[in-house]
Amino acid sequence: MPLSEHEQRMLEQMERALYAEDPKFATALEGSGLRTYTRRRVYQAVAGFLVGIALLMAGMVTTVIWISVVGFLVMLGCAVLAVTGWRKAPKPGEQAPGAQTARRQPKQRRSMMDRIEQRWQRRRDEQGGQ
Repeated sequence: MPLSEHEQRMLEQMERALYAEDPKFATALEGSGLRTYTRRRVYQAVAGFLVGIALLMAGMVTTVIWISVVGFLVMLGCAVLAVTGWRKAPKPGEQAPGAQTARRQPKQRRSMMDRIEQRWQRRRDEQGGQ
């Protein structure tokens, strides 16, 4: 859910205050985080995928089958890493998945009907409050 205008103004005001009080700390916080880590992981997986393609081609050219198999396995592993890393990356403005919710309540598997009912209740509450 996007932030309201008031919440966005409050967030910007807090950011300005943080930069004014401790710019070194604020700059350090900017570059760290899950998003930077997952982006780096995806880039590494893409580089590994290209290495896998090179191994696959080298195995085909030299007619050594095991090099081609290793290249294919490297490509497969890197593709899995890239896709899982991409899915875990939070969107801009979002919080890292499970950052605070995991501390508040244990992770539970809910049924599809429970999730649908919760969404319905949330929508009804939002419409009733307006």
